[in-house]
Amino acid sequence: MPGIIGIINKSQRAKNEHDLRLMIDSMMHEPFYNSGIYIQHEQGLYFGWTCHRNSYSDCMPVCNESKDIHLIFSGEVFADQDLLDCLKRKGHVFDPSTASALIHLYEEEGEDFLVMLNGWFNGVLIDSRTAKAILFNDRYGMQRIYYHENKDEFLFSSEAKALLRIRPGLRNLDNRGLGEYISCGCVLENRTLFSNIYLLPGGAKWTFQDGRCTNKSSYFYPGSWEDQPILDKETYYSRLKHTFQNILPRYFNSKEAVGMSLTGGLDTRMIMACINRPSGRLPCYTFGGMYRDSYDVKISRKVAEVCNQPHYTLTLGKEFLNKFPELAEKSVYISDGYLDAASAYELYLNKLAREIAPIRITGNGGSEILRSVRAFKATAPCNGLLNPDFDDYIRKAADTFNAVSKLHRLSFFIFRQAPWHGYIRHSVEQAQLISRTPYMDNDIVALVYQAPEETTTTNEIPLRLVADCNHALANILTDRGVGGISNASSTLFSIYREFFFKAEYYYNHGMPQWLTILDSMLAPLQLEKLFLGRNKFHHYRIWFRRELAQYVLDILSDQRAVTRSYLNNGFLEKMLMEHMRGDHNYTNEINVILTLELLHRLLIDG
Repeated sequence: MPGIIGIINKSQRAKNEHDLRLMIDSMMHEPFYNSGIYIQHEQGLYFGWTCHRNSYSDCMPVCNESKDIHLIFSGEVFADQDLLDCLKRKGHVFDPSTASALIHLYEEEGEDFLVMLNGWFNGVLIDSRTAKAILFNDRYGMQRIYYHENKDEFLFSSEAKALLRIRPGLRNLDNRGLGEYISCGCVLENRTLFSNIYLLPGGAKWTFQDGRCTNKSSYFYPGSWEDQPILDKETYYSRLKHTFQNILPRYFNSKEAVGMSLTGGLDTRMIMACINRPSGRLPCYTFGGMYRDSYDVKISRKVAEVCNQPHYTLTLGKEFLNKFPELAEKSVYISDGYLDAASAYELYLNKLAREIAPIRITGNGGSEILRSVRAFKATAPCNGLLNPDFDDYIRKAADTFNAVSKLHRLSFFIFRQAPWHGYIRHSVEQAQLISRTPYMDNDIVALVYQAPEETTTTNEIPLRLVADCNHALANILTDRGVGGISNASSTLFSIYREFFFKAEYYYNHGMPQWLTILDSMLAPLQLEKLFLGRNKFHHYRIWFRRELAQYVLDILSDQRAVTRSYLNNGFLEKMLMEHMRGDHNYTNEINVILTLELLHRLLIDG
């Protein structure tokens, strides 16, 4: 995804410039990116950036009128209009659709300007008046900064591959990080998949002078939100409704076209109920599959119709399967090995979404923030998959996860799950377009910390908000049968939907081993036609056995794959044979090992 790059090193000027350009080149994933460099030899500062053309950060480097303060910035800030108006009254000239206002906010507020920023971002500010640079990111850590430091230099980048590109000695997997990735689908805390490469913690403010880091501090502490008083139910609802309606226009305000990514759930329904857009001016779309229109597609179509907006279905079909090898490899590469190969549909579908609008509004995080939904967990791999010598790392992963899970339920999501796990898909989405969600707006998150407990585990508040803002939308059932007009018929229909939701989950990739034997015996009946496509648009248990079987076998039967030190090589061969035969289900295991093998080939082995 677009981002920033930096080398802080006062020696080897020519080499630093050469390396900087190599780092930028490794992050130029698409022809619609812009890039540039900023160099200050005297302080040993070598900075670069990539960005979407015409985006909020496509104005680098930003400088003040006297040109003694410069800013390299990536991401977006959703500033309150009053803040921008205040800067204008003080005589500052800037384009409110770009990051140009931020340099003036620093002039007025000093380093405290970071607390006032609302969004996902990272950046480096160079103040020549004090001969210092400040490296920073958003309070959640959603715009990653990977870094490596030693006694001679400090390197950082929004993508780890940029560091691997110029320092081959860093191309080693970290076993603890690998164990966490296998167990949790991501790496925990501020470690990464790579030895001696770490993540800048969220809310960081690291200061550099004379070519070295002199201070590592934070500008935001979660306790300032956690310690707020709890509101009563009616006060909370009233403030949530007002705040949500107030902040939504920030996310739809853009000089570029904005599209609404609709699902059949409540999170995007709330957005549609509260945002008032002219008829026909907000293109809506839903990701769909090849077998049938899913509930997501059917319901989203109704929602768009009620709101008098056009709706499109972006289909994951045979073209995706034909391009899967290329898409899987590019997804793994862009995400620095974090996005699993099976999620290559994110790259494919977001590329299609960009053709509709380069900015995508989603409901991401809504369920987790408003209703405490948690699907993030540590899961031990199947017995026999890994070399027994690796078991300690799997146990450590579970222990670490259990420890961090004890945080405040909201803090766990926004300061742990979102930047560690949610970021992974976000990184590939952002490679294609600009993805926004209003649910992690600072004003919303701060308020939800004050929610009474009884409102954080049910659908009552979201349903009420939808009904109050657009009653017609409240009459439409969600994909899980929630809402709508309550009667005996709707109750039966909800039970029917829930049955097929769970049945598709098992048939799609969660089928237990004992049931796969029966399923293989019934294969001639093609029962997948009954279950698949009602709720999901990707079906890898079947695809790994059919359309994608040859690619999987070519990669995982290769000598390089079967000799990886963390694998039980004999089990790998057995696993592939049994899954392809259809009498065992190893969908998740194949996906993980396929991803790791691509990671080795694209980023480690050279």
